[in-house]
Amino acid sequence: MPCPENHFAFKMASGAANVVGPKICVEDKIIMSGVKNNVGRGMNIAIVDGKFGNVLDTKVFDLWSGDVKPFIDFLKTLKDGTIVFMATYDDSATKLNDEARKLVGDLGSSSIYSLAFRDNWIFVGAKGIQSKSPFEQHIKNNKNTNKYEGWPEVLEMEGCIPQKKD
Repeated sequence: MPCPENHFAFKMASGAANVVGPKICVEDKIIMSGVKNNVGRGMNIAIVDGKFGNVLDTKVFDLWSGDVKPFIDFLKTLKDGTIVFMATYDDSATKLNDEARKLVGDLGSSSIYSLAFRDNWIFVGAKGIQSKSPFEQHIKNNKNTNKYEGWPEVLEMEGCIPQKKD
């Protein structure tokens, strides 16, 4: 179903175990995917202009074996009105610290505070949001319920994001 006027359509999926990377699409355009070869282990992020829907940047932060500082520095550069898409792949929580979690929480996430080793998580938020985002899914890594050995099932979400007004 098409989105109402002055909204951007999106569809996204988390990674599957450590095999298939996440996918982020906006307005029927694939922004990040394994096919585009621009996803990787950790936190996969696409930044979109909230007014016009243009892709501003895509980044991958390895938060299992990498350093959290580049992730924090990147989040601090976001400008008000930018839409932020985040999808996990493999593990994206090991290196998260309180500062990183707060910066993501400020984008509208509730689940970032409980994101743990190999959890699957997808989220759409915005810099300057005044409330919690309705676009968030989180599934815990649990050996008794995991779909894949050592990893929970893939999360998928789609919706319509309102355009930023002046």
